[in-house]
Amino acid sequence: MAGARGGTEPAGGGRELLEAADGYWSRRALPGGAAHVLAAPGAEQLLLAVLTASEGDPVLARPAAAWQHPVVRILGRRVHTVPTPAEGGGVPDPVALLETVRRARAQGADPRLLVLSAADDPSGTVSAPELLHETCEAAAEAGLLIVSDETYSDTLHHRETVLLSPAEMLPEHTVVLTDLGATLVPAGVPAALARFPDTVHGTSWRQRAADVLAALRAVLPAPVAAATAYVLGEPPEVAERSAAANRVHARTAAAAYRAITEAGASCRPPQAGFQLYPTAGPSGPHAARQAEERLGAVLGRHVPGGHRFGDDPEEPRVRIATGVLLGTTEAERQAALSAADPVAVPHVAAGLAALTAAFTALTGMGAVSGSADTGSRGTGV
Repeated sequence: MAGARGGTEPAGGGRELLEAADGYWSRRALPGGAAHVLAAPGAEQLLLAVLTASEGDPVLARPAAAWQHPVVRILGRRVHTVPTPAEGGGVPDPVALLETVRRARAQGADPRLLVLSAADDPSGTVSAPELLHETCEAAAEAGLLIVSDETYSDTLHHRETVLLSPAEMLPEHTVVLTDLGATLVPAGVPAALARFPDTVHGTSWRQRAADVLAALRAVLPAPVAAATAYVLGEPPEVAERSAAANRVHARTAAAAYRAITEAGASCRPPQAGFQLYPTAGPSGPHAARQAEERLGAVLGRHVPGGHRFGDDPEEPRVRIATGVLLGTTEAERQAALSAADPVAVPHVAAGLAALTAAFTALTGMGAVSGSADTGSRGTGV
């Protein structure tokens, strides 16, 4: 960033950045050309532009990433939510999707756009290819376009996990969106990308979205764009750092999963990202908010309840960010990143112990004997 020119990029991104983004996606079997890519300073602005540039109501998975619902509400359109299967992932159940769309249209609504995420926030799970295929087929049958949030697609914990994109199944009907702030760029200088279909409709959709970004002045500073283009090229130092980060996040998330479940909470095993989505305690009125308040008070940090993600407020689900376990300073995070056994680093071990104690208090269950280190239990790293 220090060596880049000043000023700002054009709305939607300059040539160098868009070509780098196209190369990034081409290496992931999603070629399309720089003319079909947009860039913006954050996923929120991009989703807002994509939705504004399309017609009809959005359909969201339940639960969905916390930032999606506020963006959708800005437009003043009706929001339709569809539950995800018990095994997790941010992909709606296909039968429930068709039924939700049918009922909405019977009541005069106009659902036209499905927002999903095969590598999910908040649950940290990955949808099976079979489920994703069935949901894409259901979306096509219902006449829905798809916005696929693939922010966490590069953060898989296990090499054997199979992750597909809807753009591989319905390339002419899918926009792919990724927030690079979760992977390649610092959160303080956000950058996000959207890839549109290589069709007449896709080209028109992209242009309308670019016009929205221009109207909002949602543009990237030129130094941020130059640095983002560089990391999108994935030179060796970037690729090595990303691989190391994935390994340490996988180990830490696996250890947090064991700490939480041994304290009596139920939770799906993490497969991607830096989050878990456990259920702790009995169901009941305001259970999610109460779990949020109790865990937040014990841990000393915000622990959002499931109601923040559009989930059932009577279920005591919370999103646990595992990245915070790696430390609050650059020195602490670097120590965890370079350690042979990150869960044995003192501040990481202390964070895991605090997590166990907090969930033990929430569930009312006595601590189960055994270490929180899952290094020998198939973390895939």
